[in-house]
Amino acid sequence: MTITKGLIIADPWIGHILDGTKTWEMRSASVSHRGWFGLIRKGTGAVYGVARLTDVGAPLSLEEMVSTYERHRIPERQIRSGEVAKWNIPWKLEDVRRLASPVPYRHRNGAVTWVELGQDVSDAIARQIGEIPQPHVAPAATPLPSQHRSAAPQGERAPASMPAKNVRLIGQVQITQGNINNNHIYLREFFDRFPEEVIGGSNRREEAARTVTVDWGGDALVQTDLDGSKRLFRARSWVRNFFELNDAAAGDWVLVEEIGFYTYRVRLVKRGGVHAA
Repeated sequence: MTITKGLIIADPWIGHILDGTKTWEMRSASVSHRGWFGLIRKGTGAVYGVARLTDVGAPLSLEEMVSTYERHRIPERQIRSGEVAKWNIPWKLEDVRRLASPVPYRHRNGAVTWVELGQDVSDAIARQIGEIPQPHVAPAATPLPSQHRSAAPQGERAPASMPAKNVRLIGQVQITQGNINNNHIYLREFFDRFPEEVIGGSNRREEAARTVTVDWGGDALVQTDLDGSKRLFRARSWVRNFFELNDAAAGDWVLVEEIGFYTYRVRLVKRGGVHAA
């Protein structure tokens, strides 16, 4: 596989693509390109994943935009406000693959829609997705559980635009069996410590203006906003895996730490390891 083109996509949209919840990238014009391309996170100077552009649809009406929310993830209130009126052409994506480590590239002057990727960038991407044999390296040490990992995670977990060296505890909460059974973590006691722009309404059509990135110790980061009604992370499918990874039990504590701009780490400490404030 040779990836010669990249597309710059801002947050939160690229996050939704990478986590598999957004299959249409909405644009203001059609495009002739079909096939693989790199997913570039705006402002980072790096390729974070790849996807295959399979088709481009006709411009959507306002009501069609509203009814296809699950494909493009643009909240209804944003659509009806006219803010995204010109972004009504769906570029249809398949086979999205997140890279284990973002690949830096050089942005050439004049690039507007598509960015031309150099051979070195294409090769680096191909090595990660298995198309080019990787050189032999010594096996890495078995990673420690999430609560013992360094405050400066590797690869995508600490991109240059999100420094992780200044960790700040946002809050801590003791979990119940109900939390474990229902895959959620209540943030009620420290909810006011999150930025207002990441707090949305009670359902997915009232998503916040932007998302946060959550590092929970698994293989993939999570992009989500916060449910302002229930006061928890709106995306919850990862929580079950988080509890299982850490063998969570009622009475254990969950710590939420800010490790960068709109970036948080969630880790579990066994009962007795945290004293209530």
